[in-house]
Amino acid sequence: MADSWNTDTGEAVYRSRDAVKNLKIRVRIERVTSTAALSQHLQQHVLSQQDGGAIELQTLTPQGQKGDNDEELVVGWQEKLFSQYEMELFQNESACQTPLDRQYLTEIRALNKAKGRRNHRIFTYTDHDRFTSCLPIQQLQYPTDLLTTTKSGPTFLAERMASVRNRRQERRTLDSSIPKSKIVIWEPTEEFVKNSHVVNNAMQTMHIMADLAPPGRLGQKENEYLLLTIKTDGSGTVILKPDFNKGKEPYRIVTVGEKREVWRLNVENVCTAMQPEEKEREQNMYKDLYVRHKEYLNGLVGQDFEMPPLGILRYMMNGEIVSAKGFEYDNLYIHFFMELPNNWSSLPFQSHSGVTQTCRAKTLGKEHVAFFSYPFSFEAFYMSEKESEEPILQWPVIYFKVLSLDSWQRYRTEGYGYLLFPAMPGKHTITCHTWRPLQTGTVSSLRRFFIGGSPELEDPSYVRIPGTFKGERLSRFGFCTETTGSVTFNLHCLQQARAFVDATVMKKRRQKVLEQLGGFSQQGAVCTILEAFQRARKKMQDAREGLPRDLVNTTSHSHVES
Repeated sequence: MADSWNTDTGEAVYRSRDAVKNLKIRVRIERVTSTAALSQHLQQHVLSQQDGGAIELQTLTPQGQKGDNDEELVVGWQEKLFSQYEMELFQNESACQTPLDRQYLTEIRALNKAKGRRNHRIFTYTDHDRFTSCLPIQQLQYPTDLLTTTKSGPTFLAERMASVRNRRQERRTLDSSIPKSKIVIWEPTEEFVKNSHVVNNAMQTMHIMADLAPPGRLGQKENEYLLLTIKTDGSGTVILKPDFNKGKEPYRIVTVGEKREVWRLNVENVCTAMQPEEKEREQNMYKDLYVRHKEYLNGLVGQDFEMPPLGILRYMMNGEIVSAKGFEYDNLYIHFFMELPNNWSSLPFQSHSGVTQTCRAKTLGKEHVAFFSYPFSFEAFYMSEKESEEPILQWPVIYFKVLSLDSWQRYRTEGYGYLLFPAMPGKHTITCHTWRPLQTGTVSSLRRFFIGGSPELEDPSYVRIPGTFKGERLSRFGFCTETTGSVTFNLHCLQQARAFVDATVMKKRRQKVLEQLGGFSQQGAVCTILEAFQRARKKMQDAREGLPRDLVNTTSHSHVES
């Protein structure tokens, strides 16, 4: 018999779209005394032999007031049931300190004039009661109140949460004596973590209690025990501790004192189930609500979609500088700007540059990665001109420079790079590799290490072919560089043009539209092929220069003879 107890006393979380006011819970408590156990054992023994012993067993059954040994009650959400202690406390007007206390005084007087309260031992503390905030810590301090097979002390977070007033906690204002620069604590102490790590959600709480004092001694605070805790928020989440029995064994409650009495606890859900007609009516109501909300949103947006003028391409980019890795020094930040080629324009208030925050690197495997997650947006317009001198459409470019700043305020240039606007709309994740100018010699390395500073580009667009360059060849002969790290971008690109809408009517005109606007997809592919060809040609020239001259002369002589 001692093993037939439910030991799962943890919290249970339920979610319901129904109003929490319809919650009904049946709570039953029953005393398990030595006399009751003996009578039950003898009754089972005698019934197995003969039926005449039932008369003798009546003398072993404990006699007492109704509700002394067992009680069953159906409790609704935030239903106030007074305890014997409250019935005696609120008899005097001097004990009423708040308007709620005076309301309880009126209700208790009305109960006394009537036949009395319907509960005997079971009572409730609602969310507005003065005793609600201090109950959880009392329950944790006495882990033997509710059944637990192993004694466990309260965790630190449980103790901190128990002292938090769920809904009417006083708001703490920021201390004006704390400097604004020290709002973020980079190296928090253990005491600071303990005092700050408290989550306070706006939830309503209700406690179902029981006065488990011996018969005739009801009304003492030390004999009050927590049976069930119910919490809910405004989103339909209901938390119960402990959970409903659901056909399992009852919970056990052991009192504290000289006589350690044992009580059984059964918790059942007795909410009225919805009829099929009501459920169908509710679903239709939700569908109608969703349709009305959709119509409301459509009314806000309107039917006239904003379109650029004829012959103009609108390019919108929502980008993110995700991370940077592989750089020599820590505490990185990135300075970037956009360059618009010919026939491209932007809005007057559009910003063409930006600077990220300083970010400390994190070790991931063998790499040191600095996560920026810096968002930026850019909008540009392209106007096609049939008499344009440029044979291939030039896309806007993002030039960026990675820098580092240490605690001694020493700046260092870590790398340069660039990024072409993607020719195709959609999401793109691009990793750009960087390099930095290198000055040969030991003095330059010592200067960079001790006092900071390093060679910089006067024109950051020199990492690519500058837009101001008008010559035939751009020579970088003798320019020493060093490969550094890489920067990762997330780009979400959108292209909008009136010609695209017209082309959806007739698919055959799609190619003509692309040609009128510069052939974005085809010309983007051509640019990619030309750049790959230039890189392959450069590799071939480098490999050819590395061969011995006699082998090169022999190869060229054999080609001439053939």
